[in-house]
Amino acid sequence: MKHSEIKNRIIETASSLFYKNGYNATGINEIISEAGIAKATLYRHFKSKEDICIAYLRFKDTGFTKDIEELTSSKPKGKAQILAIFDFLELLFQTKDFNGCWSIKTVSEISGNNEVIRNEIQQQKNAFIEFISKLITTNLEDIKEEEINSLSRKIYLLYESAVGESYLHQADWPIEEAKNLCSTILE
Repeated sequence: MKHSEIKNRIIETASSLFYKNGYNATGINEIISEAGIAKATLYRHFKSKEDICIAYLRFKDTGFTKDIEELTSSKPKGKAQILAIFDFLELLFQTKDFNGCWSIKTVSEISGNNEVIRNEIQQQKNAFIEFISKLITTNLEDIKEEEINSLSRKIYLLYESAVGESYLHQADWPIEEAKNLCSTILE
């Protein structure tokens, strides 16, 4: 098996386990066993569990970014493209393995001084805010430059709270209500 295929198998296995069971509850030996590899093989690809975590966060974010961009761009221009982020969340919620936000779950498990993982998560969240800003810029007319940042952050907060609350309540009403609030603030 090729070097990249083995590395991808490790990342996919760790991603599944971290997302389902949590970062702290998933041990290196469990990843090795589930991936069907030797310990030396894992350490040939990753120096530490933290390195695997970074790969996991990037793997999840890459898929998320690609999928949300595809869905939003498939909607008609205007507010529909912005509100589509909540449609995307609704689709995520309906999957059988929806387990909330991988980033928030991970950051809640790391120690406060783990800047490597925290910085990765912050970069991903900031990139999502930028994505929302682009949606606003390309889909809303007559919006002032100084309003874009504030509006992007408000929508981001609505989205993030909808993720957490839909997972907590195991219901989609938080997504629906966040979408309704977003629609109101876009008027």
